[in-house]
Amino acid sequence: MSATQPLPQIPQIRLATEEDVGKLHAMVVGLAKATGLREKVTSKPEDFRRFGSRGQPAFQALIAELDGEPVGLSLFFYSFSSWRGELGVYVQDLYVSEKLRGSGLGRRLIAETARHARKRGATYLRLSVGKANTAAQAFYRSIGLALSEDECIYQAIGAAFEQLTGKNERKQTGTK
Repeated sequence: MSATQPLPQIPQIRLATEEDVGKLHAMVVGLAKATGLREKVTSKPEDFRRFGSRGQPAFQALIAELDGEPVGLSLFFYSFSSWRGELGVYVQDLYVSEKLRGSGLGRRLIAETARHARKRGATYLRLSVGKANTAAQAFYRSIGLALSEDECIYQAIGAAFEQLTGKNERKQTGTK
């Protein structure tokens, strides 16, 4: 590289703070747009503030910035394996801006998430990826993550969740 060419800038990665909720939300929306699922995002920045900054936050996030602009995100939370008796970290969202995809930032964000979690005692990292997101699947394999062939993810959302809680149970009424 000649002396007249500037050195390429490297995004800085740091733990997100409450002041970053707007950036976090915007990157989650960016991730949804990139995967063709924008309509599924119903969260608002205030949700990130409410659940990320209370006494025991529901999640933490690492944010990557380049010249003060957010360019990457790893939003994660801790989990416990009752079978292994070990603490783990679950990456809920990994996002790299389009202009930096292929730059190694995604690998850096995953590695930094693992390092951060190891300091707390975590021994494993997990995440899930949409079946149709083959590019992300290839990326995760390329950095050493393995597909868990023996598990399926099930979920209860919306009315199904409310049914589980008993909220929508019909009260038996007498005859009129």
